[in-house]
Amino acid sequence: MSAQTTVSSGDRTTKTEIRFHNTMSGETEAFVPLTPGEVRSYTCGPTVYDFAHIGNFRTFVFQDVMRRYLKSKGFRVIQVMNLTDVDDRIIQKSAAAGVSIREYTDKYIQAFLDDRRALNLEPPEYIARATEHIDDMVKLIQRLTAKGFTYTSEGSTYYRIAKFPAYGKLSKIDVAGMQTGARVDMDRYDKDNARDFALWKAPKPGEHFWETPIGPGRPGWHIECAAMALMYLGDTLDIHSGGVDLTFPHHENEIAESEAATGKQFVRYWLHAEHLLVDHEKMSKSMGNFATLRELFSHGHKPSSIRFLLASVPYRRQLNFSPEGLQGAASSVERLRNFVLRLRTEKFPEGISPTMAERAATAKDEFDRGLADDLNTAQALAAIFDLVREANTAMDRGEFRQGDAAAVLEALETFDAIFAVLRDDDAEKLRSLGIEPASASLSDAEVETLVADRQAARKRRDFAESDRLRDKLAERGVILEDSRDGGVRWKRK
Repeated sequence: MSAQTTVSSGDRTTKTEIRFHNTMSGETEAFVPLTPGEVRSYTCGPTVYDFAHIGNFRTFVFQDVMRRYLKSKGFRVIQVMNLTDVDDRIIQKSAAAGVSIREYTDKYIQAFLDDRRALNLEPPEYIARATEHIDDMVKLIQRLTAKGFTYTSEGSTYYRIAKFPAYGKLSKIDVAGMQTGARVDMDRYDKDNARDFALWKAPKPGEHFWETPIGPGRPGWHIECAAMALMYLGDTLDIHSGGVDLTFPHHENEIAESEAATGKQFVRYWLHAEHLLVDHEKMSKSMGNFATLRELFSHGHKPSSIRFLLASVPYRRQLNFSPEGLQGAASSVERLRNFVLRLRTEKFPEGISPTMAERAATAKDEFDRGLADDLNTAQALAAIFDLVREANTAMDRGEFRQGDAAAVLEALETFDAIFAVLRDDDAEKLRSLGIEPASASLSDAEVETLVADRQAARKRRDFAESDRLRDKLAERGVILEDSRDGGVRWKRK
């Protein structure tokens, strides 16, 4: 039986089937978790040799949207995210810096976790450092060796892909012409270059290594994720997700390792996010066209704007990252926050409008249907912004009633449970990272105090003081909007 979401609105109940595009089949399929009501999900985290860039965070935001949506539908989500804290680059960079692998990677891991919090990414149930699971990797290699899938050469252990006839089934790579015995020692290698790959690498002179029952050395990249996924989530996972560039060789090799060891299907649904582009080229460190979150924050961009932009385009479509796109995202977030403020502070005529209640219910249904359709965030956002436009129009015409606010706010809360941008805490998050907001923003509490002081001045007709307070707020990046009923709304520039 496929997973279905139930949406109740007043006297109307609708059921929506959740569907995901499975890279393995190339089809959009009904989502059926192995255990009803539970989702076991593995997330490929960063290789912590440097700060993660926003191309990486495009994938992490998609994974957070998926996680939040499944939780909102009542699933228990068990998510594991790895941290690759040993690979060729880390060994080289830590040696060049004259520090241990642990010391070198700790600062980048902490920065990554801080960046995740700034973007409102929920923490996974398990965060697994590769270096803390060496024994699990060795045991998996021993299982593969016992089944005849490995061979050794010059102290390293390799996976013999000719022993796994299904190799290439995820990436659809053709291995028929592969040279027998050809192998690769690098953790990363060219696409379409199928080779026997290293499970365990013999140490090079001066290189960090572990003493183990299979000899001294350190793990290859691919065995790390396979071992940790099996350890935390069992032989068969519901979902494995990552960037599209991980399909081959990383995920292909994970399948070969795991299924050879267990004899069972490794993953039921493979979900891959498309690239983030800059000037229509893939963002990557190797091309030098990347930006970190810290760099964007220091140039005045808000965490909420970046999260909104990264979530706004469905994950299987490429997203071109541009200043114009960021500005559009900032405007969208501000529009939503101002609308919520208007709902909560403006006084509307008493009563309730059946039309508006029905419109809010329809928006919730359409929002849910969009996300159920392979996390179509563009469709889900369209449903919410259509509601905001129609409600604002009704307010301006005097047709919105006080009793309508609850249903519309409920629809906005449903939206924010997934998109997580409505709370105006950008300045607080930036300061937690040691970055002063571009406008030297006042806190919300400070703004509310000054607004209340200005309202008191207006009430006693002290217009000079009222104007002074308005100007003071404007200097600190806060704009006031006086309403016809004598109230006031504020927003940040």
